[in-house]
Amino acid sequence: MPADDPISIAVCGPDPVPTADVEREAEEIGRRIAEAGAVLVCGGLGGVMDAAARGCVRGSGMSIGILPSATRTGASPALTYSVPTGIGEMRNALIVRAADALIAVSGGFGTLSEIAFALKTGVPVVGLRTWGLVRDGAPVEAFVRVDSPEEAVREALRLARERRAAPGQA
Repeated sequence: MPADDPISIAVCGPDPVPTADVEREAEEIGRRIAEAGAVLVCGGLGGVMDAAARGCVRGSGMSIGILPSATRTGASPALTYSVPTGIGEMRNALIVRAADALIAVSGGFGTLSEIAFALKTGVPVVGLRTWGLVRDGAPVEAFVRVDSPEEAVREALRLARERRAAPGQA
């Protein structure tokens, strides 16, 4: 990987957004990712994805939406680039694989699948108001949980840098 290759942070969450607070937080996350010089990767549609892309525009950044359909129909107009895949929800794995870290904001089962793909493939996860994991009745501390958009981006960038610095992660 080139030394100047920017960090890519995936943002996932529900469409539509469940509350105005979640929408505001997603937009702030997108703005902070852009201001940090990182690239925003998302599913490219509405809800949290659109809010994060709008925030990225406000921060003068670059966003890439990996779309489930074979066309750009329904893509967030705030995206810098959209990539139609035609593979439906399986595109969630592509979102994760394109990222150095993932921020999960709130979320439904699609978000849960992205968290699972990330954990399975070693992509660090940061959660804001998102799923908790339980195994045999006991909580599993599988990823970093935060209380604010600022913390979410700070932790995602830290974890992404650590991952890139690890041997064999280039």
